[in-house]
Amino acid sequence: MHLNAQLEQAVEPPIAEAQSWVAGRSFAPDLPLLDLCQAVPSYPPAPALRAHLAAKAELFATAQYTAIRGLPHLRQALAAHMAGFYGGSISAEDVLISAGCNQAFCLAMMALAGKGDEVILPVPHYFNHKMWLDMTGVCAVDLPFRADRGGVPDPEQAATLITPRTRAIVLVTPNNPTGAIYPPAVIAGFADLCRRHGLALVVDETYKDFVAPDGARHRLFSDPNWRDTVVQLYSFSKVFSLTGYRVGSLIAGPAVIAAVTKVMDTISICARHIGQEAAFEGLSVAWDWVAEKRQMLDRRRAALTAIFAADELGYELISAGAYFAYVRHPFAGVAARTVAENLARNHNLLCLPGSFFGAGQEDCLRLAYANAPTEQMPEVAKRLRENVLKGGN
Repeated sequence: MHLNAQLEQAVEPPIAEAQSWVAGRSFAPDLPLLDLCQAVPSYPPAPALRAHLAAKAELFATAQYTAIRGLPHLRQALAAHMAGFYGGSISAEDVLISAGCNQAFCLAMMALAGKGDEVILPVPHYFNHKMWLDMTGVCAVDLPFRADRGGVPDPEQAATLITPRTRAIVLVTPNNPTGAIYPPAVIAGFADLCRRHGLALVVDETYKDFVAPDGARHRLFSDPNWRDTVVQLYSFSKVFSLTGYRVGSLIAGPAVIAAVTKVMDTISICARHIGQEAAFEGLSVAWDWVAEKRQMLDRRRAALTAIFAADELGYELISAGAYFAYVRHPFAGVAARTVAENLARNHNLLCLPGSFFGAGQEDCLRLAYANAPTEQMPEVAKRLRENVLKGGN
């Protein structure tokens, strides 16, 4: 039988490939696996949230469909949260609840671009974004990596890539894989560029809640005409430790919301009811708990940054923030996948090669430092150093 050629051309799931490097192995007590591969919270949901879910699971209503766009009280709560966080005007009518942020991206792209259209992705890009565009015949146009800007893309450079086929520019901030946090002025520059050219600015803010609350915030929603340009994607998975519940959101203007509602109804009818209830409870009661986890992750980031500052590891830290660190490995001419696989097989340190995140990233690795307790960071340094001493083996 024939398979869809566009699916065959898309890369295999990168996380699964990396995990295969250690699958079926046992690890000695003195050299346990350090898994810095996938960004997964290393702690369960807040106790109050778990108790709420247990009670909701007893109800027949929780086993039923919700409205296609999501539970009205969740949509209202998220609109109020985002408006309070960023300023500006957001209503429940601007919100659709999705089955995770990955699905929100897929919904947005189906609404905004068709086969042969172009979407600009800053490199390194989140691999699932590129995979979806490849699967649907949309051309992903690389906006080159700017290590000199700490991984922050340049709107002026993006302007040179716009063609009559361009439909959107995608930003991920805090970034996956680099951890870079884009300054408000840069985001405003991209918004202005998209507005001038009639493009959508799609902003994935999965990790927004892992930035200090007094940090600079964009003002996209303060523009009374934001609905003509901005599509915001969000996830409850990391902030409330709900990865398995698959619940995210899309905030946009009425035309986009109407389009993605059609797609949502066709794909899954609605996001999981119990996941939506979990998200609502998190928005209602869990912010003190979130603050504690953010401070914990800040300590992990500081500990990771310290090992690069204090030790001659041979690896260079390019950027770090939210959940991730992006580093340059010291093995000139050696593929990033080879370096990452050697770290996994020979040093029991699992991370992702930069090549999983786009062209020109063979010198880089992504470390999901949020997975590692602070006290493990010296061991991370030790294994990176030993890898260099053994010539990358």
